[in-house]
Amino acid sequence: MGPMTDPFALVDDRCFDVHRARGDHPERPERLDAARDGLRRAVGDAPVLALEAAEVAPADLAAIHASAYLADLEDALADGWGHLDADTFFAPGSREAAFRAAGGAARLARALMAGEARRGFALLRPPGHHAEADRAMGFCLLNNVAVAAQAALDAGAARVAIVDWDVHHGNGTQHVFEDREDVLFVSLHQWPLYPGTGAAREIGRGAGAGRTLNLALPAGSSDEGYADAFRRVVLPSLRAHAPDLILVSAGFDAHQRDPLASMELSSAAYGAMASALLGVADELGHGRVGFVLEGGYDLRALEESVAATVAAALGRSSDLPEDAAPAASRAAVDATLAAARVAWPEGFE
Repeated sequence: MGPMTDPFALVDDRCFDVHRARGDHPERPERLDAARDGLRRAVGDAPVLALEAAEVAPADLAAIHASAYLADLEDALADGWGHLDADTFFAPGSREAAFRAAGGAARLARALMAGEARRGFALLRPPGHHAEADRAMGFCLLNNVAVAAQAALDAGAARVAIVDWDVHHGNGTQHVFEDREDVLFVSLHQWPLYPGTGAAREIGRGAGAGRTLNLALPAGSSDEGYADAFRRVVLPSLRAHAPDLILVSAGFDAHQRDPLASMELSSAAYGAMASALLGVADELGHGRVGFVLEGGYDLRALEESVAATVAAALGRSSDLPEDAAPAASRAAVDATLAAARVAWPEGFE
């Protein structure tokens, strides 16, 4: 994979910075500054397609979130300051930030499907993958990546895949799509950890059985453990599902520096994982991959990891490590495979 010549799509807006808690909170505007620094460092003089983060269309939200929840959310956010749960704050700028973050994610998905670009990154706050259809949780108000996936389907994609490498399980995204066969959801996360969902046995249901894959990895999992998970589960499932767009819930809190978890990923690992996903997208003939920012709470780790991810998206690829994974990590991958093969044996032939 050589250097990219088509533009790199970027969603960003200063309105996201206004979403700020009254006191100290790990989900803070400085995170975006760090991510922006990493992105600028990687992009250099490569062409960038700036996409507007316009407010999400009501129909896009209604496809993911319950109408009663959206009405309650509007009422709550009108109060200015407060909390939607113990972890999830809102401030006077939160309504604009959340609704434009979801709109920006949808815009990225549509741009990639329309051929305006093949790769892109939505630098969004607040994050979204914990937001359920009917409630906010875990710093998340609206489920940005779920909105993006449905927008891609509405734009003509037959199938979409979401790879969630945030250290916390994307419970909201899983629950939105777990009974559907057109969206593959693969999550790599520390287990056990907040929010307590994402066991290997959770593989979807009904028509979606096998299209939810949870890699519930032990604390301390390293670059080698994630590489093993990619080789044995993530990449084969993507090839079998053959999505028209790969979306990444790109949280960077599995980094060894992150204060909210206990994983051991290096910054370079994110570039290697991104390269692997981009390689599959190229194999499928379209090359479409969109990254949507989720967590990541150490600023230096966030900057370095975003830089590695974007560098990969621009064609500066790197390989997954070849060293053997620790036994505990391999056992976790074995558990996922054992559960998934029951419902979707052709995905792992």
